[in-house]
Amino acid sequence: MKAVILAGGLGTRISEETSLVPKPMVEIGGLPILFHIMCIYAQHGVQDFIVCAGFKQHIIKDYFYNFHRNHSDITYDLMTGNIEVHCSNSKPWSVTVIDTGLNTMTGGRLKRVRHLLGAESFFMTYGDGVADVDISTSLELHKKNGTLVTATAVKAPGRFGDFCMNGDRVTGFAEKSEGEKHRINGGFFVIDPKALDLIENDDTIWEQEPMRHLAKLGEISAFLHDGFWQPMDTLRDKRYLDDICKSGNIPWLSKERITQ
Repeated sequence: MKAVILAGGLGTRISEETSLVPKPMVEIGGLPILFHIMCIYAQHGVQDFIVCAGFKQHIIKDYFYNFHRNHSDITYDLMTGNIEVHCSNSKPWSVTVIDTGLNTMTGGRLKRVRHLLGAESFFMTYGDGVADVDISTSLELHKKNGTLVTATAVKAPGRFGDFCMNGDRVTGFAEKSEGEKHRINGGFFVIDPKALDLIENDDTIWEQEPMRHLAKLGEISAFLHDGFWQPMDTLRDKRYLDDICKSGNIPWLSKERITQ
């Protein structure tokens, strides 16, 4: 299966970092958060990635263009120009980086890569959040329920908008609430490509019209996740994730070995 990662936004709330690089390329533990997200999926056997780039998209392309060289021990013969690779920490991944536009909304970005997805369900998440989500079990739920979309529902503070739920189905969406934690959209979707037919154009926000319509039809399953989940919305979030990486106990990378 393919994993689509939305990585084209401006990241204005963490502008201290995104003035230089796109938000998914902001480093935690010395590596871009985008790479961490890909490792989450790789732990579940996913090796085919589509990155929906936009803002400073050339930086993402350059990173993967130079990935093999930068993750290998190399001898350069300056006379002949020959290169000998001694040891490589590269990954057996296929990474497609698509420029989906500077101002395109989340739904529009998905629509722009629809031609690369075929008829099989695919994974999708945002390029600015990590979690120890059981991707494989979310796929099992998706197949069992037969809905067009399975969304990971996480617990988070009231600064986020809530899912309205009936059992394991999302029935609607509520405004941001205060106090007690509620279930919200944590990303890490499983999506049937047919759901993308609801996306009209570049201005369509996936979390608005398409998901609201799908919820009314009973076509969104909720995969409940009570483990670690953390978005990187602010510089404080970035520092928090950085500290976790430095501790060596990285909850979202229990299986995948990550090296600089």
